[in-house]
Amino acid sequence: MKIRFNEDKAVVDMIKQGLEEKGGYCPCRREISEDTKCMCKEFREQIKDPEFEGYCHCLLYYKEK
Repeated sequence: MKIRFNEDKAVVDMIKQGLEEKGGYCPCRREISEDTKCMCKEFREQIKDPEFEGYCHCLLYYKEK
């Protein structure tokens, strides 16, 4: 398993800027809670799934099998 940033630098820069503005919380989510703190709960659960391969909700990270 490998987790990497999106290969599109513009996406990475935009999401990182949003994270900075929201204090580390997912810029794609309205709710601010521990579940939306980057890496969000949704992606952490996807990482645990050995069959999952893909992007997190905001497209910042990609999990490879």
